[in-house]
Amino acid sequence: MKILSYIISPIFILVFFLSLLIFHPLQWLGLKLFGYKGHQLVVDYMNWFLSKTLLILGVVVRVENKHKLPEDCSLVFVSNHQSMFDISPISWAFRKHHPKFVSKKELGKGIPSISFNLRHGGAALIDRKDPKQAISALIAFSKRIKENKWGAVIFPEGTRSRDGKPKQFAINGLKVITKVNKEGYIVPITINNSWKIFKYGKFPLGLGNPIIFTVHQPVKINSLPFDELLEKTESVIKEHIK
Repeated sequence: MKILSYIISPIFILVFFLSLLIFHPLQWLGLKLFGYKGHQLVVDYMNWFLSKTLLILGVVVRVENKHKLPEDCSLVFVSNHQSMFDISPISWAFRKHHPKFVSKKELGKGIPSISFNLRHGGAALIDRKDPKQAISALIAFSKRIKENKWGAVIFPEGTRSRDGKPKQFAINGLKVITKVNKEGYIVPITINNSWKIFKYGKFPLGLGNPIIFTVHQPVKINSLPFDELLEKTESVIKEHIK
């Protein structure tokens, strides 16, 4: 299987990065000609296409959701984090909620399509070395989410798990977002198998393991004290990691 990975991985990488190069000017055109709605439409279909490129690796993406997500309010999608391939499926699956990500500021420059979307699409770009800037950016982000009734996406582990084993959740980012969006809901999500794409390291890429996103029961933010809300959210996410 690893020998086959050496053959298929370069094809996937080429298609993936060509996709980013193609969608970059399309995003610019969408934003300049049609504003937010035009930009968001391009971003939605970019994320659909990027998710489908995983089929080159034999990786199928499945979103398992038995719950009706609340509408006409802000949602906070909280998930474990296993790889860069967690992003596009979440963006496409929950596109009607306009999911916006909390990201480190370094990703706001130098990456075709990705950096443009982070800078212009409503994301929070935080400097992990500057707590004052990070809190300020999170507060502004949280207010945007509330005003527009968008979805916020946060990975409280702070960094990707290289082996699928969950890390301790950090509280600061989630605490700020929930404090501003008390009338909204937390939507816990468990991601499984995404890390296996990088089980050999950066190259070659792993083949054939389906990535599964399991959506859990939404929880009204103001229904519990924050500590209990965090514990409940973290527990249900981690209990379903396989």
